[in-house]
Amino acid sequence: MVLDPSSRRPWTEQDTILALYLYFQTPFGKIHYRNPEIQKLAQLTNRSSNSIAMKLANFASLDPKITGAGKKGLQGASKLDREMYSRFSRHWEQLVPEAENRWEALTEYPVKVSEYPRLHDVTYRGGSMVETIVQQRRGQDFFRRAVLANYAETCCITGIAEPQVLVASHILPWAENEANRHNPSNGVLLSATMDKAFDQGLITIRKSGEVLVSERLAKHPNVQTREFFLRYQRAPIRSAERFDPDPALLD
Repeated sequence: MVLDPSSRRPWTEQDTILALYLYFQTPFGKIHYRNPEIQKLAQLTNRSSNSIAMKLANFASLDPKITGAGKKGLQGASKLDREMYSRFSRHWEQLVPEAENRWEALTEYPVKVSEYPRLHDVTYRGGSMVETIVQQRRGQDFFRRAVLANYAETCCITGIAEPQVLVASHILPWAENEANRHNPSNGVLLSATMDKAFDQGLITIRKSGEVLVSERLAKHPNVQTREFFLRYQRAPIRSAERFDPDPALLD
């Protein structure tokens, strides 16, 4: 068997950050060499798709929710993998922008979500305004994709599984908590209706993961509205694949 030359190249800290950045946005079931985004990262870092897929599978072995669910990653995680996994998980606000800056230096633009405008579509309104818009957009891209992956692209309340009608909803709003803007534990994946109700305080989620419906909805004069929401009263939310909602943030 001929070994892939790229598999013998040492992994740098910067390349490991890029791989982690992609890992947290990739559902476990899509970690394979045929994934176009894995192929893209392989091209950008001059490695094989197999090498990138194996690195992401190594990260999975460090993920307690993944392994606790009976899924298995590869067992080749290095000391650097472990250090960067721990660091990334504790410093989202620092390492997400660092990874995106690195990705942008290698390509036109980092992994993106189609519903957000491209960087080049943002109208120039002065340097500070553009920078603010771009920085917010970057973080939103990562956060949405990470929360989608965290809930296997399924609303954690209703079970709806169509990404185009799902919203990665912050528990603590983006503007109010800078340290947790990119943290997937500060997010839940909701259908558009549930997201709006959550945002308006018409439903909430307890620290236990139980859904509570407000009195306004529980006693709504419209029977369809009342019945729709009451079916989820005190129901547990769907289990996250990687990051459970932080109870302190829910509180």
